[in-house]
Amino acid sequence: MVRIETEDGWLLLNHQDHAQLAGAFADHWGNDLFVKPEPFSLVREGVAKHDDAWVPRDAEPEITREGLPSAFSKELVGTYDAFEEIDLEEYLQVRGNATEAVADALPYSATLISMHTVNLLTEQADLSTLDAEQTKLHSAFIDGQLNRQKELIEVSKEKEGSGEFTSEAILDQNFKFLQCCDSLSLTVCVQFPTEIKLRHAQVTTSGELKEVTCYPEGNNTYRLDPYPFDADVLEFQVPFKRVRQKEFSGVESFRALVAAAEQEYFIATLKK
Repeated sequence: MVRIETEDGWLLLNHQDHAQLAGAFADHWGNDLFVKPEPFSLVREGVAKHDDAWVPRDAEPEITREGLPSAFSKELVGTYDAFEEIDLEEYLQVRGNATEAVADALPYSATLISMHTVNLLTEQADLSTLDAEQTKLHSAFIDGQLNRQKELIEVSKEKEGSGEFTSEAILDQNFKFLQCCDSLSLTVCVQFPTEIKLRHAQVTTSGELKEVTCYPEGNNTYRLDPYPFDADVLEFQVPFKRVRQKEFSGVESFRALVAAAEQEYFIATLKK
């Protein structure tokens, strides 16, 4: 889940909804300055499906040792240092399942998802809280994902005819596109309050790379510069559930409150 703290509780968003929002951003990517990635349909599906494995976990949400919703929050934007709040083995299983959830149908997309997972758990992660056993588990998982990427690339070449898009350079830029859309979606989903650069520079029509900066303007409105989308103003519905309680003594009572909460929406606006 993704969580936003309110005066009397939390707004809770599902990971899959966050990823689908990232996919919706991808649908509008590209204009006179920025180009769409290729093969677009496979890259787009990687963006939109990169958190599909979280559906069972979000259906039975957890709480932290402190009694808070176990979820991604604004404090984690741009990094990941909350291993102390989670069961590492279970978390790695979900992350591995994210790759396998689309591997059979979309091996190219699955490769990008795996690259995203590896980056999240290496470059973006603070591993200092892991003990020796956890470090060994983490290392084995990363090695497994890197080997799986090689397998998936070969399957994609044969099944999807993606050979011309499987060079290290193209895969890297397509993975960085996933990361960029993901970081914008997380920024919107946690209602991040300050200026932030989206992850990774993106390819322009001139072949250069440009970073995109997101400027929150209040009321769930965000200005992007330089602007990467095909319309000057875009609006998106973001689904969430509202829980009017700060801390929870037990996971079952927390799950009951989440299950009973009605689906609500806020409108997120992106502008030039």
